[in-house]
Amino acid sequence: MESPGLHPRPVPDSPSAGVGVHGPARPPTATTAGATLGVEEEFHLVDPVTFALTPSPGLAGAAMRGDVGVRLHAEIATTQLETATGICTTLGEVRTELTAARAQAAAAAGQAGVAVLAASTHPFDNWRQQALTPSPRYEEMVERWAGLALQQDICGCHVHVGVPDLETAVAVMDRARPYLPVLLAMTGSSPFHDGVDTGYDSYRTLWWSRWPTSGAPDHLGSEGRFREVVEGMVVSGVIADASHLYWDIRPSYHLPTVEFRLADVCTDIDDAVLYAGIVRSLVRVLAGRAAADVPCPEPRGELLRAARWRAARHGITERLFDPVLATLVDARLAVRSLLAELEDDLRQHGEWAEIEGLVEQLFARGTSATCQRQTWQRTADGRAVAAWVVGRGTARQD
Repeated sequence: MESPGLHPRPVPDSPSAGVGVHGPARPPTATTAGATLGVEEEFHLVDPVTFALTPSPGLAGAAMRGDVGVRLHAEIATTQLETATGICTTLGEVRTELTAARAQAAAAAGQAGVAVLAASTHPFDNWRQQALTPSPRYEEMVERWAGLALQQDICGCHVHVGVPDLETAVAVMDRARPYLPVLLAMTGSSPFHDGVDTGYDSYRTLWWSRWPTSGAPDHLGSEGRFREVVEGMVVSGVIADASHLYWDIRPSYHLPTVEFRLADVCTDIDDAVLYAGIVRSLVRVLAGRAAADVPCPEPRGELLRAARWRAARHGITERLFDPVLATLVDARLAVRSLLAELEDDLRQHGEWAEIEGLVEQLFARGTSATCQRQTWQRTADGRAVAAWVVGRGTARQD
């Protein structure tokens, strides 16, 4: 849910930008929005033979102590493990870091007698097989949120994109809200929950929606308004500090970034690279629009929730709901429309060919949710689904 953060690499010198909202000062960052990015991925731990969800308190403890490398971090349950890339500047670096992080996670898991499952929900087990990771932070979360924290049997993917200051982060957040459903639709990997096919591409989104700080934030308008909202939420008791904002997009608590938190874990590294690349380009474009005072769309929260639900339900297999125009649009057309908005930026940064190719590959193959269902339809065996996810998630795709 919240790791110690992406492990650092040198970035261009610039003034530091502090969060200042119940959190530590931010370290130095690049002066240009989108100059850097990094990815955090959360995984389930399973038995390598039966593929059942399997606690590994030894691995969780080693991750908390830093004994398994800088890329690996403990999560709220001992059946989970998180990876964090270094700070990247190119999509090639993102791919290299993701590949290395997954390989490191698989190796550490193997030494602990478990395997890594790269999907947002487990195909047949549930939270009852989990155990809380012994940590003051996680224990405090259970004290605050009770069953919500104990039933956290989902994993996500978080992309951090560097921004120069909190004001820019808030401006990007406001402008990104209408695009979040399209991004979600491209990443679904949680069709099963509690041993049944839910009918959703991303059931994680529905399970996660029970949390009081999930979903898209309302339009904020300024850094000052963001601070007011956080202070009010702290007073209410729903959060202890800004690190417990679990919105689909937020300013990072401890890094000079805007963090996109809405995606399922991508089983394929290719899809993770695609998602990270689109998110970074979107940040560059939206920060530019903010700097140029381009008017910001403000779709109603009810319509955003409807669009988010439809994206979680159907992924890229049907139609999505445009919360600005209040119309249904073919999902693939919606993705292509997003690419059209980003094309100039992607070409300028030499990323267009790779992103376009990865989109076509995703369209041809389908999301992880689609592939998992195809495996289930062939085998009627949840273990076969889990085996496919484990194998695909650790396969080299570079």
